[in-house]
Amino acid sequence: MSHGRSGVPPRDIPVPPAVATVARRHHADRIEPLWRNELGGVTFRAGTVVVKWQGLDVPLDLAEEASRLRWAHRWTPVPRVLEEGVDRDGRWLVTEAMPGENAVADRWRAEPARAVHALGEGLRALHDSLPVEVCPFTWHAEDRVAAKGFPDPPPPVDRLVVCHGDACAPNTLIDDEGRWSAHVDLGNLGVADRWADIAVAALSTTWNYGADWTDALLAAYGVERNDERLDYYRRLWDFES
Repeated sequence: MSHGRSGVPPRDIPVPPAVATVARRHHADRIEPLWRNELGGVTFRAGTVVVKWQGLDVPLDLAEEASRLRWAHRWTPVPRVLEEGVDRDGRWLVTEAMPGENAVADRWRAEPARAVHALGEGLRALHDSLPVEVCPFTWHAEDRVAAKGFPDPPPPVDRLVVCHGDACAPNTLIDDEGRWSAHVDLGNLGVADRWADIAVAALSTTWNYGADWTDALLAAYGVERNDERLDYYRRLWDFES
C-alpha cells in the first residue's frame, strides 16, 4: 500500500471486501470514501455507519481507538463503536455515523472564520467535558519525549485535560449551523497539558485554510496566547511526524 498525504480520496478508490461486507450487513446502498490518512488507511461511510479500514502494514491500533471511543462516549459527542474486525487484508472499526461534515469540507474551507470558531469552541468543550481524574489513558509530553527521543523537555503544565491527541481540523465535525457537533479519530486520546492539543489545532489552520488563524482559534477556545507552549508542542508534533 502506498502512503502519502492525507485528504479526501478519489470516489473510485477500491473498496476493501470487508468494508463491502459491513455495508451489506447494514443495508447500505452506497459506500462513500470520506478520508485517507497519511499512512494509507481509508475511512468510508456506508449508510448509517462509518468504517475505518487499514492495511495490516499500517502501525495504528484500531483496538486502542475503540477503547478510547467507548470511554469518551459517556461524556462527549464521539462515534459509538459498533464492531471491530480483522482479516488477511486489513483491520476495520465500525462506528455510528455522526451529524455534520468535517471542518475541511469545501463549505468550511470557503468560510474559514466560522470553521475556526467551531474548532476552538469544540476543543474547549471536549477538554471541559472529559474527566481527567478517571481517564485511564495518557498522552503526557514526558512520555512522548522519551518514546521519540525529542531533545527538549516540556514547559510547565498549564492545565491538565483529557486531550484529543490529534486535534487537527479534519477531526472536528461541524453542523449546518456552523457549530461543532462531534469529534472523531481519537486514537491518541489521553491526559496531557491542554496546549498539546491547542498548538496542533492552531497549526492545522495554516494547512487547511491557507493562513494562520491561531489568534482566532485561541479566542474561540477562551485562552490567552502563550507562544512558548505553542512553539514547543508544534515542534514536538513535527518531530513525531
